[in-house]
Amino acid sequence: MARPRHIDPTIVRRAMEVAATATSIDILRQCQSILLPAQHQATLSQTASALGVSRATVARLQARFRKEIDSLPSGDRNWGGRRRSNLSMAQERKFLQPWLEQAVAGAMVVVSPIRAALSQKLERPVKASVVYRLLARHGWRKVAPTRVTQKASWRPKKTGKKTPGGIGSHLEKPI
Repeated sequence: MARPRHIDPTIVRRAMEVAATATSIDILRQCQSILLPAQHQATLSQTASALGVSRATVARLQARFRKEIDSLPSGDRNWGGRRRSNLSMAQERKFLQPWLEQAVAGAMVVVSPIRAALSQKLERPVKASVVYRLLARHGWRKVAPTRVTQKASWRPKKTGKKTPGGIGSHLEKPI
């Protein structure tokens, strides 16, 4: 069985005051996330099912209310971000610097050496999609060269049909 939650009585009193004058559903849910466990000894799971949110959201609502007890919340969420990043943005910029210099000089940048260097830096294998996402994050885009074969001619091509007689000549019958 889960241990009972201890909620400070001043926070409960403040939650009751704010709930009485709540103007948005988010503020009311924050107050309810405090009041249900405090007054009815509800667990996080029971509170979550009563509010229609997950257990983690109940804890976030309680934390947001405690954090902003003196001022009403702005509604900004602060749990987003790059949690699974391999390198920080500054480290990524520093890592891409040699290839940036090559690209500025006009050389074509190939993904396979970047992938090999990244896997060496991280000391584990890296998929190509990780490198493509890294390049996309820093504004790099794929610019493929025009494919021209050695046999291609730069002379303008003849226009018109290859059939003798021009357009509609196959409709004319000889006499």
